[in-house]
Amino acid sequence: MKSVLIIGASGFVGAAVTNEALERGFEVKAMTRHPEKIEIENPLLTKVKGDVLAKRSLSAHMKGMKLVISAYNPGWDNPNIFDDTIKGYANIIECAKKTGVERLLIVGGAGSLFVSEGLRLVDSGAIPEPILPGVKAMALILYDLQINEKDLDWVFFSPAGEISPGERTGKYRLGKDNLIVNAAGESKISLEDYAREMLNELLHPKRHQTRFTIGY
Repeated sequence: MKSVLIIGASGFVGAAVTNEALERGFEVKAMTRHPEKIEIENPLLTKVKGDVLAKRSLSAHMKGMKLVISAYNPGWDNPNIFDDTIKGYANIIECAKKTGVERLLIVGGAGSLFVSEGLRLVDSGAIPEPILPGVKAMALILYDLQINEKDLDWVFFSPAGEISPGERTGKYRLGKDNLIVNAAGESKISLEDYAREMLNELLHPKRHQTRFTIGY
């Protein structure tokens, strides 16, 4: 039976990914600062308390895990979201390499996707000011991975511009670096379809050291 560590398993996207992993028969180690917030109950699920800002704790939970999905987000209302995001992912990447993680899948942001030639969403003026620091941080993490990370097998999976609870349709489009929009100019994906494709990539690896995206 395959096992996966899911970081940020109690969060908005993390919970959906955790559900999908359990439905696919994975043994899931769900790591979060507040395991009591994980409402899922399943014999394949182990809830653990951990903090990506504490490398010792993070390394202990990663040890022995070959597959890791990170849905880490320090919280959109966190006044230190930019710094905590940057530090948190630096720790995740460092600890993954030190503990022998074979594959790291990251719940990326949509901000680093291109909306036109040379123009990223994060630079377009369309991102609300309150969440801009977190969006900028994730864009910088992707840039750093693309330029500097040649040892770890990582994948950065950007959702559509809008991700929300909905249906698991299995009918969507995949892309690489450009924001996917529908005929009405909307960029949307359901949590369920995003989680489905995340687990598809985990089970059947097609991408290595790159980013991809999803949308209807």
